[in-house]
Amino acid sequence: MFEHLFHLAAAPFEAARRVAILPAGHRARRLHGHSFTARVRVLLPAGWAPFPGGETAALARTLQACVAELDYRDLNEQLPIPTDENLARWVRRHLAVPGIASVGIRSTRDQGADLDAAEHAHLWHRFRFEAAHRLPRVPAGHPCGRMHGHGFEVILHADQDLAGQAMGVDFDQLAAAWAPLHEQLHLACLNDLAGLENPTSELLAHWLWQRIKPGLPPLSWITVYETATAGCHYDGSCYRIWKEQRFEGALQLMSAPATDPRRRLHGHSYLLRLHLSAPLDQVMGWTVDYGDVKTLFKPVYERLDHHRLNDLPYLRDADPASILLWLREAAAARLPQLDRIDLHETPGCGASLCWGALAPALPT
Repeated sequence: MFEHLFHLAAAPFEAARRVAILPAGHRARRLHGHSFTARVRVLLPAGWAPFPGGETAALARTLQACVAELDYRDLNEQLPIPTDENLARWVRRHLAVPGIASVGIRSTRDQGADLDAAEHAHLWHRFRFEAAHRLPRVPAGHPCGRMHGHGFEVILHADQDLAGQAMGVDFDQLAAAWAPLHEQLHLACLNDLAGLENPTSELLAHWLWQRIKPGLPPLSWITVYETATAGCHYDGSCYRIWKEQRFEGALQLMSAPATDPRRRLHGHSYLLRLHLSAPLDQVMGWTVDYGDVKTLFKPVYERLDHHRLNDLPYLRDADPASILLWLREAAAARLPQLDRIDLHETPGCGASLCWGALAPALPT
């Protein structure tokens, strides 16, 4: 088993741009603006931060200082073709941080691009539909056995080697691939569609893959959000589900200098995301029941929520990386399918611990 401990940071900026390489008449050729977010995933060397446990805040400050050069600017003055991919390159060049694994630019809530050091691009576009469903094979009394509904969200991911290109797959290509599926799924009962008689998140992702991949070869993953806190990734062969929870914790960074305010008792509203990989259960049509994940993790969760995190046993300090290492040990026996945990102490900023065959898979 190999292990990656990434530190994560995100920083917003407001900017305008024109993307002149798009076809004539494309709306993005006109001057327009976005509320962008830059995101980084970094394998930091020991000793990079001012003190052990100070990595998250130091990385966030460094990223914010970097994108300040783009904030409230005309991006065409900074780079000739300011696509999301080229903006990620710009941030990568200007970010004075070692060990950068990926840089992401989210130009809207529903679209963005992540770029690694090898010029491999991961483009994504989010879509939504409203539908009803029930799971006919669950045990009697299971809430998902009743007919109910969701505001489903689907993300189409396209991976490609850019080889220096300013843009890979256009977001409009992903939208065009999604459009006929939206017509079938929106305001429908999923159980009534051929192939979705047992419409779990996993089988819905598989159903979508079969219909989109032939016409969109760069398609690399399909993500299905069944709720705002749970969903499934599928790449044509492997399934990975995740379950999100939030907890309220108090902490002190005991390694911080005496004059640093983080040495004092303070707190965060944490976002915790558990990722699990497992074969598909051919009878149930899922890998692991989302409800079972929550139930099995509950004893660990109760040690975190509304507690002083420094009191957890064997914890070196209560920074995100140290909490993640504690969490893996605490949850391993209960959730053997677990292979990645993300922990954000503020939005987009924290750490991600990845291990197993799919690690680290998709960016956070």
